[in-house]
Amino acid sequence: MHRMSIGSRLFDAVNLIFLTCFALITVLPFVYVIAGSFTTTTELLKKGFVLIPTVYSLEAYHYIFSTPIIIRSLLNTIYITLLGTFLNLVFTSLMAYPLARKALFMRRGIMLMVIFSMLFSGGMIPSFLVVKELHLINTYWALMIPGLISAFNLIILKNFFQELPDGIEESAKIDGCNDLGILLRIVLPLSMPVIATLTLFYAVGHWNSFFSAIIYLNQSDKWPIQVILRQIVIMSEGGLFDSSGFGPEYVTPPSQSIKMAVIVVATAPILVVYPFLQKHFAKGVLLGSVKG
Repeated sequence: MHRMSIGSRLFDAVNLIFLTCFALITVLPFVYVIAGSFTTTTELLKKGFVLIPTVYSLEAYHYIFSTPIIIRSLLNTIYITLLGTFLNLVFTSLMAYPLARKALFMRRGIMLMVIFSMLFSGGMIPSFLVVKELHLINTYWALMIPGLISAFNLIILKNFFQELPDGIEESAKIDGCNDLGILLRIVLPLSMPVIATLTLFYAVGHWNSFFSAIIYLNQSDKWPIQVILRQIVIMSEGGLFDSSGFGPEYVTPPSQSIKMAVIVVATAPILVVYPFLQKHFAKGVLLGSVKG
């Protein structure tokens, strides 16, 4: 049996200590926010930094769930994320599959336009004008249609489709299956690792997005949770904010514990989804980025 030298053991020990400290530093902000959400306002004002509350309190969560604003915005976010992610996956798959076929006419030219869109964009004002002319202002479609297909995700999915054996599709065509049937019945079931990866990419993007909602949504009852969180953070810091969507209970700035509780509520759902897709995450990205 091979015995490790003293130098190797010392190196492993230093690595272990360093990585442990780094992991603790990474987790520390999450622990601080969660602990702050269960802490009384008095203790937060007195200590400033709390990792283990002296007195646990659910007042902040009771406060935010006693008002319809947070619940409504959370439901809005769930709706935008689910529908937006579904449409993203559908249209990305429908575009990636023909681009993966070498016989497609103008395939290289289309891919050049896709890559061009990764490097250059029209900008915020032209995008707003396009959305306005399409009569999408103050609708959820304004948050979904402009980013319906991500060029980066499209390339990952196209590369994955290219790696599938051609014999599978040829056998399906012999059995009388058309192109759409091949995509739905054969290609997509074989592509679940990369589909799970793209689902996570798109879902996190929709869940965390707030800037598009600020630009395109005029009615505050349609705001997602991230916009409400932004308003609460600005309000708690004494800044200027749009109070049109807030009731009388938000006349005074919310406490620090309420702000942290809203952060937990806005972050927890998407964190819960991640473990179910994590096993496919690395595999999907690697398989989809082998060739260009």
